[in-house]
Amino acid sequence: MTSNQTVAAAGPGLKRVLTLPALIIYGIILVQPTAPMPLFGLAYDKANGHVVTLILIGMVAMLFTALSYGWMANAYPSAGSAYAYVSREIHPAPGYLTGWSMMFDYVMNPVICVIWCSKATVDLGVLPGVPVQAWFVAYALLFTGLNLRGIEASARTNAIIAAGLGVVIVLFFYAAIRHLVQTPPADAAALARPFYDPATFSWKALSSGAALAVLTYIGFDCISTLSEEVHNPRRNVLLATVLVCLITGVLASLEVYTAQLVWLKPASAFPSLENAFAHVAGLVGGRALFVIVTGALLVASIGSGMGAHLGAGRLLYGMGRDNAIPRKFFGVVNPRTRVPSNNILLVGAVALVGAFVLDYDQRGYDLGAQLLNFGALFGFMGVNVSALIHYYVRGRDRRLRHLIAPVLGFLICLYLWISLAWITLMVGVCWLGLGILYGAWRTSWFRKPIDFARIGTDEETPPTAAITPESGSR
Repeated sequence: MTSNQTVAAAGPGLKRVLTLPALIIYGIILVQPTAPMPLFGLAYDKANGHVVTLILIGMVAMLFTALSYGWMANAYPSAGSAYAYVSREIHPAPGYLTGWSMMFDYVMNPVICVIWCSKATVDLGVLPGVPVQAWFVAYALLFTGLNLRGIEASARTNAIIAAGLGVVIVLFFYAAIRHLVQTPPADAAALARPFYDPATFSWKALSSGAALAVLTYIGFDCISTLSEEVHNPRRNVLLATVLVCLITGVLASLEVYTAQLVWLKPASAFPSLENAFAHVAGLVGGRALFVIVTGALLVASIGSGMGAHLGAGRLLYGMGRDNAIPRKFFGVVNPRTRVPSNNILLVGAVALVGAFVLDYDQRGYDLGAQLLNFGALFGFMGVNVSALIHYYVRGRDRRLRHLIAPVLGFLICLYLWISLAWITLMVGVCWLGLGILYGAWRTSWFRKPIDFARIGTDEETPPTAAITPESGSR
């Protein structure tokens, strides 16, 4: 498979073509501007209707980690993201383990997107009679094919998806506001009820929905995996990461706030918690808007799956270039498209197989989503610790913000991580154990150092000759 490609140690690196707007669009598409819509019904049920409050709490929580990601991208503008930060700042062993755990995050996202997209396509009645398993194959091939074309093509696709989702969101707001004007809430107090309803408010209920709210923002970290394909990454990755969290939080809050005001009137249970937001759209815009919103969620999931697929390829490239996993396969870049094609193909195959495996159990989608959180939160904790050590402990910039943000980010992620379901923790720990055994075998029980690839300048393709930590990786 590597015959027409070039190993990172001897050939071309990634290509710097992305601007700040392109990076922000990539992040928004990956997180999804419609992110709270699929979660709306479940969050509404868990938090006794306080969905807006959950979204805002999640935004504040993730902003701390977003700052740590941005600061570390400034220090290490590398395609490896969390893996690269922890490896270079703390030690190669925990860095390797961080990268290994985040494979759950980066790979499980396209897996669950393949499942959701396939089932949504069947529900919409597209090509009746075609089994859902056939759609598994179709969407896995779609994600793979789109990401094999090159980063510029992916950026153009993201822009098209962002424009389409924007139109759908505007249609929903128009229909919902028209409905609220015609049938306004009973009193002024109703306008504040989505934030705080004294009749149903409970800290216990709010806490139980906190992890669900964080899912609205999962994916923003993939921005840092493109650091070697961004102009001026030391500035733009930080700005894009924080702005994506802010934009997502504000837009998500407006979406669920409007939906809650609309649903105050019927004050009844949703016909389906999983598709509750589409039922709200149907209430204000009829069957047509119901279908449009469901279709928009399908398109958003395609964008999210494609973006996560791209991020997974970059994570594996970063680890392969350092030979933490076999460099001859994972550390190669296609000389024509300048993308790590082997990794893109592998992630596509895993997404397809994973969809079949998880779909065997009706709870498989939920398990996949929780495994995604296991890897993501583990990586987030590593990035927060790295930022704390790099800037505050080692004294590179001992301003108070470099102490408060990483500490709070770590504690919040730790709380959410240990609150995951026991089966998720069990499977995740088994995966980490497998990673430790494999890493021990490749490094003679961690006695041999990982060869870090040199990170280049902001605007040029980085030199790719491998170096050891002792020879100046910092």
